[in-house]
Amino acid sequence: MAENLTKAELVEAVAKTADITKVAAAAAIGCLLDSIAGHVGKGGKVTLVGFGTFSQKTRKARTGRNPQTGAPIKIAASKSMSFKASKAAKAAKAKAAPKKAAAKKK
Repeated sequence: MAENLTKAELVEAVAKTADITKVAAAAAIGCLLDSIAGHVGKGGKVTLVGFGTFSQKTRKARTGRNPQTGAPIKIAASKSMSFKASKAAKAAKAKAAPKKAAAKKK
């Protein structure tokens, strides 16, 4: 399984691939993320063809339980960002994922 990629590592990879400075790459990535978050925060969708779609999901208010006491608590409705990978991104992931070895029977 691949290691997690930090923002700093992403900036370094973009800078190297695009042959730009790390400062310029960090600014570009920051603008991209801010633009996506801003548009989705206003209720819009951002579709990156071949990669996926960012959208806003609404969670209904519900009753939960305090894990320490078991007492019921009210959880307010909320909105969160959602991501759905495109078919091309899913196919790329499937190609990159190592095949699991078949379990041996005893």
